[in-house]
Amino acid sequence: MSETSGARQEGVVIAAHRRHFEVLLANGETIECLQKGRARQLACGDRVDVVRIAGGGAIERIAPRGNLIYRSDAFHERLIAANVTQIIGVVAPGLALDEELIHRWMIAAEVEHCRFVVAANKRDLPEFGDLAKRLAFVASLGYPVIELAARDDVTPLAPWIAGEHTILVGQSGMGKSTIINAIAPHAATRTEEVSSALRAGRHTTTATTLYPLPALGDGTWIVDSPGMKAFGLAHVAPDALERAFVELRPFIGKCRFRDCRHGREPGCAVQDAVARGEIKAFRLALLHQLMRESVSSREPGGVIAR
Repeated sequence: MSETSGARQEGVVIAAHRRHFEVLLANGETIECLQKGRARQLACGDRVDVVRIAGGGAIERIAPRGNLIYRSDAFHERLIAANVTQIIGVVAPGLALDEELIHRWMIAAEVEHCRFVVAANKRDLPEFGDLAKRLAFVASLGYPVIELAARDDVTPLAPWIAGEHTILVGQSGMGKSTIINAIAPHAATRTEEVSSALRAGRHTTTATTLYPLPALGDGTWIVDSPGMKAFGLAHVAPDALERAFVELRPFIGKCRFRDCRHGREPGCAVQDAVARGEIKAFRLALLHQLMRESVSSREPGGVIAR
């Protein structure tokens, strides 16, 4: 690597593969960059300072993050995007839909102080009515559910994306790529360009990619993430988890014991609310599952303990 030259330029990471990154500079230029030193791992949406070097650029500084969306289990973690203002979960009719993923996405959004929106796709299918019923509980918690048929029209989603920094998440086959291709012109071409620029071949097409959307407002962007079968939240501390369940918040601190984990402890306000039907039992069961995952990650050998 040659010596760096020139003044620093601000930019945002729009694609990443190992230590190779594509950065969108403030002047609209994109540049292939390497990260200097052994700084923290970068994600799409990270704000960085770049200096030019032979063959591209070098990332010299990473600005403080507003937040970081990533998934983790006891032994691995995968960054998705930084400085996000909302998470949009894409779902569609069919038995393949894993409803627990929806709840994990909303919890991730609450932990990182993001808005959570569900994009209910393929409303033109006969089975869509069943999906709408399955999503009624999500709507009852106060989360918007936007119905659309992305192959025909994505305009119902556009107002929710305008002015935001969005991460699009979903299982494979739910129509996420269709939404991206419709709302981000030349997205398929951009993916090929990124693969070539980062010399990562087809592997980069399965990584996260950021697409600026200036037509929807200055600074608007959306990050496409690979289709996922799991969304671990092992990195979230147990105390933060319970506050991420919006319906639990009125009862937190009202249990008999200060360190109540809302299991079989006597005088548990949360368990009493479950008995009255004010909290769904499956949501409390999910909280307990996430707490177990969090504790496991902090044991020797876990991703947090390392």
